[in-house]
Amino acid sequence: MTQMQADFSGRNAFVTGAGGGMGLQIARDLIGAGAQATLFDVKPAPDDLPTGARYVQADLRDAEAVAQALAACYEAAGRLDYLVNAAGVLLLGRDRSLVDIDLGVWDDVLAINLKGAAICARHAVPLMKQTGGGAMVQISTIQCVRGDDAPQDAYQASKAGLIAMSKSIAIQFAADGIRSNTVLPGPTQTPMQQRWIDNPALREATEAAVPLGRVGTPRDMANATLFLLSDAASFITGTELIVDGGVLAKP
Repeated sequence: MTQMQADFSGRNAFVTGAGGGMGLQIARDLIGAGAQATLFDVKPAPDDLPTGARYVQADLRDAEAVAQALAACYEAAGRLDYLVNAAGVLLLGRDRSLVDIDLGVWDDVLAINLKGAAICARHAVPLMKQTGGGAMVQISTIQCVRGDDAPQDAYQASKAGLIAMSKSIAIQFAADGIRSNTVLPGPTQTPMQQRWIDNPALREATEAAVPLGRVGTPRDMANATLFLLSDAASFITGTELIVDGGVLAKP
């Protein structure tokens, strides 16, 4: 899969969920295109960390740790151009219908997937204002705009909240030169989806449900994200980019 071509030289990014999967690929591609980047995740730093990356291991629910990490990111480059909220948790087996779910699980999922993103944006906006503007991308999912026979209501609600939050950020801070958009991935080969990656029959069934005949890759999502961050998308804000191989286009 070819990397989206753009020049991010002199730019500085903060990427959450960057300990693996989409977040790591997004950070790697930004650095490969010339940007500096701080990678933030509760997991330990991966072995294949991009050269020159700054890595912070901390919990998104810790507002003070997030504030300190973003301040350090800004200080390292004297600017903050990009925020990518790619962190997310899907608690398979525990995240279920709202009539059955343990409300502690509900709170945990929303605290990480939605409140954590809000905390990051809360601290990123003032730094982007000092920079003269910036761009954000929130990583959501196509599952938040449709139902599911096997409901994961906390996950879907939290990811739907990201869309609403992103639109609000886009309108509130447009005059400050800050853009915010959301990527809605379809089935994607990341550690979060290990249940069908390790099951050939389930993987084949998943691929068969995608009109383009394959599941997405972290690079597919990174390409969409880098486009929305780039100057090529300078007139795009407050919208959603569906990257699902055509799943939502099906009747």
